[in-house]
Amino acid sequence: MNIEELFNYCLLVKGAEATTPFDDVTIVMKVMEKMFALIPTDVERFSITLKCDPEKAVKLREAYSCVENAYHMNKTHWNTIWLDGDMPEKEIKKWIHHSVEEVIRKLPKKQQEQYYGTVK
Repeated sequence: MNIEELFNYCLLVKGAEATTPFDDVTIVMKVMEKMFALIPTDVERFSITLKCDPEKAVKLREAYSCVENAYHMNKTHWNTIWLDGDMPEKEIKKWIHHSVEEVIRKLPKKQQEQYYGTVK
């Protein structure tokens, strides 16, 4: 998966928007005005940083050498996945959706209902 495919896939997430609140080269993907992914574009090695359940975050880091705790983020809840690593594209997509679910889960029930149409 290259950086363009990754960006386009993130845009397919329901309600996703691409923002650049930090600088012109770091894309922050949001749903319901909350960040679910961070994609730096001015680097030689591409990655995506995603929110993750704390227990699953540790297991992912143990299972894949391309997954690290996120630099400059809460390392309990955020992982960086290097796109040139050992995680298959299907798994990256799975963790993008997991990140969205983690973000929505933390919202008030009214906003969860607005996003899902019902509260999970």
